Amino acid sequence: MGKVLLLGVMLCCTSIVSASTHSLQYFYTGVTAGIDFPEYTLVGLVDDEPFEYYDSQIKKMIPKTEWMKENEGEHYWDTETQRQIGEQQTYKANVRVAMQRFNQIEGLHVYQTMSGCEWDDATGITDGFWNHGYDGEDLLVFDLKNTRWISPSPQGLITTHRWNNSEADLEYTKYYLTQQCIVWLKRYVSYGRSTLERRVAPEVSLLQKDPSSPVLCHVTGFFPRAVMVTWQKNGEDHYDDVEWGETLPNEDGTFQTTSRLTVKDWQTEDYTCVVEHNSLEEGIVKRVIEREIRRNQDIEMRALLKAVIIGCVAVVGVGVGVGVGVMVWMVWKLCKKRGAGHGKTNTSDTGSENSELKPAVKA
Repeated sequence: MGKVLLLGVMLCCTSIVSASTHSLQYFYTGVTAGIDFPEYTLVGLVDDEPFEYYDSQIKKMIPKTEWMKENEGEHYWDTETQRQIGEQQTYKANVRVAMQRFNQIEGLHVYQTMSGCEWDDATGITDGFWNHGYDGEDLLVFDLKNTRWISPSPQGLITTHRWNNSEADLEYTKYYLTQQCIVWLKRYVSYGRSTLERRVAPEVSLLQKDPSSPVLCHVTGFFPRAVMVTWQKNGEDHYDDVEWGETLPNEDGTFQTTSRLTVKDWQTEDYTCVVEHNSLEEGIVKRVIEREIRRNQDIEMRALLKAVIIGCVAVVGVGVGVGVGVMVWMVWKLCKKRGAGHGKTNTSDTGSENSELKPAVKA
């Protein structure tokens, strides 16, 4: 379990996207058995917000937002539950086959699929992706432009050769990412538009334990999740001695993040923390000067620690599930790319050189 938790604090990419851009993303994860963690999880997100969840312990697809509870009935949840029961067996097989290909006979291993699409409702532009990974490394990537699978790993070439020989499967994958996924995305956005398109501006504070400690730029209370935090020195972008923290959820549905500046000359040079967010007409600029820095360790740092702990619990808690899916999603370095759809990925590469991975169809 320790390895999964360690990987769970990896930072997924944080960037500003157009206010009119919406995304539908699915993260499927299978792990080796014998640990205190579900062998299979699925988390679905619309605009980075978890809206449905399944794992092999609860054995049921459940809604994670009020707008999904209100708009989809029993038939939808029963259908999705049955689909995921099948996927659960698929990913159990995927882990086993991947271990064989990498000549592994024991240990904790993770097989993941990330699929999804993006749609800009102002321009109509769409994009999509469908990728597989193993133990935090890319294994199979769908090249949407050229309609073919590629692999950066020798262990993935067996599968790419097979999949690329099926014109029908390639065309289905392209159709799903460019058409079918977009239909589902628009449907979900119509359910939750008032929630998904809300804008909540961040609060920004500079914190420091003592005058010789790093300066922490703490950004909290913002929605949507995408935010950009940068540092400047004397009016120029500054990247040295900077460490970015992960973006974590707050209890109220907003988000928080941090960025740490470790320099000794902050009192003699002009440093600023700049925060950009879709809720702001102009970025928030905090100068690193004495009167802006809070050093009340007993209050401010304790409050920050509490907020971070709450966020971590929300990310890694296995109680009702979404945290598990988000956490294992962070295992995978493919988070450097975002995008595409309800890729109900029946990805069984079961057991031999002759096995196949075939995408399932969203009902």
